[in-house]
Amino acid sequence: MNSASTDHPLQGIILAAGKGVRAYPATRYIPKALMEVGGKTLIERNIEILRQQLGIRDIVVVIGYLGDQIVDYFRTQGIDQNISFVRQSRQKGIGHAMLCAEPEIRHDRFVVMLGDEFYLDSNHRDLLAYVDGNGAAALMFRNEPNRFRISKNYTGVIKDSRVISLEEKPKEPRTRLMGVGTYLLNRKVFEYIRTTPPSELRGEVEITDVLSRMAQKETVYACMLEGAYINVNSVDELNMAHYLLRERYFDQYRVSVVIPAYNEEETIEEVIRDFDSQGEVDEILVVDNNSRDRTRERAQRAGARVVTESRQGYGCALRRGLDDALGDIVVLTEADGSFQAKDIPKFLQYLKDCDMVIGTRTTRQLIEQGANMEGLLRWGNVVVGKLIEALWWGQEPRFTDVGCTYRAIWKTSYEKIRPYLTASGPDFSPEMMIAVLICRRRIIEIPVSYRQRHGGTSKHSGHFRAHARTAMKMLRRIFNYRMTY
Repeated sequence: MNSASTDHPLQGIILAAGKGVRAYPATRYIPKALMEVGGKTLIERNIEILRQQLGIRDIVVVIGYLGDQIVDYFRTQGIDQNISFVRQSRQKGIGHAMLCAEPEIRHDRFVVMLGDEFYLDSNHRDLLAYVDGNGAAALMFRNEPNRFRISKNYTGVIKDSRVISLEEKPKEPRTRLMGVGTYLLNRKVFEYIRTTPPSELRGEVEITDVLSRMAQKETVYACMLEGAYINVNSVDELNMAHYLLRERYFDQYRVSVVIPAYNEEETIEEVIRDFDSQGEVDEILVVDNNSRDRTRERAQRAGARVVTESRQGYGCALRRGLDDALGDIVVLTEADGSFQAKDIPKFLQYLKDCDMVIGTRTTRQLIEQGANMEGLLRWGNVVVGKLIEALWWGQEPRFTDVGCTYRAIWKTSYEKIRPYLTASGPDFSPEMMIAVLICRRRIIEIPVSYRQRHGGTSKHSGHFRAHARTAMKMLRRIFNYRMTY
């Protein structure tokens, strides 16, 4: 592992005090630095960069808005070793935040990172080449083809790897260079912060103005960043960070298909063979929910792994399957042949953009004649879906089906919603959707093919009274959650 020179030890500063107004409503209840990408918070990812690429152990975190959550998270996760916290009582910009950290800086050189930026496959270790030099600072830039992104960050004039001047949020960028929020600095920067006047736009000391003034009198180097980078200022940019990470490693993720089964010997082998034919599927897990026929034997004969869930119920069986699945992605489906494996690629493609993808059986063109989705049942699902939309309007969900088993979720996302899942019956389906919303995760609904079931009648929607019982369970569950969360 690369590390700082013993002659010039490095400290790290993570700035995580801002309110993240542009990321609302995601930041209404949590600081932006605690938003997650791939099951890991933004601030934790950047601390890993400081530790693993730059060998920094002594880190100062500047907190402000909802800062106690950051402190609690670090302690709960056991990542607070050699980390100290200082509080910025008033959010007055990056320059002021750095002055708050100044009393904790014991070395001449230190690396500053913004706590709400996302880096993937970066080369931060290249900053070590500037530690033992005579320069006052080294700033990281990347070649950015998108001028709009440059206009939201800062750019600079670079000559022979030296920074000549910087410009904050240029309306018409003159270069393709975009500055990012990683800086190798020495203690001189604090004096420049004190002597730089506040900007006319925000009345704060802009760090870009500070570093530009510094570059006019000191040697400031430009270090080019590699890999992917997102300045996470909004929910859309957070979603883009999710996509970049998932797309980068998608071929390495394992996919499990979970099939709950209760007396499904007529169809279970056919369903397993159908899903096993999909090259993307790595595991098929059948949850035998106390079947009295040969479901277990036939599932094993078809090559599935079989586990038993003794607690009776649709929700119990699905929870057991989600708990025991070995894949990074878990797909839920039915044992009666009503869903087709050919829809798996659609689920996987949309999972790059969200935490859970749910199917909808309400698209007429994809409903096979004779399938159990006549007008009353179809419109009932639509109405209840729209009810959830209205009750969780701030999350901007779009639902037309609350009873579709066919869905896919990241295992890490499931682990986040697991404490909210208690339903044992068909109300588990909307409960799972609501749990995703409560945890402020992203959920997308897609149309799926829906065929006539091949194994008798549905346990929950085979006739009108079954429809009514299922609907009442779902509605009670929905309103209980709305009154609680």
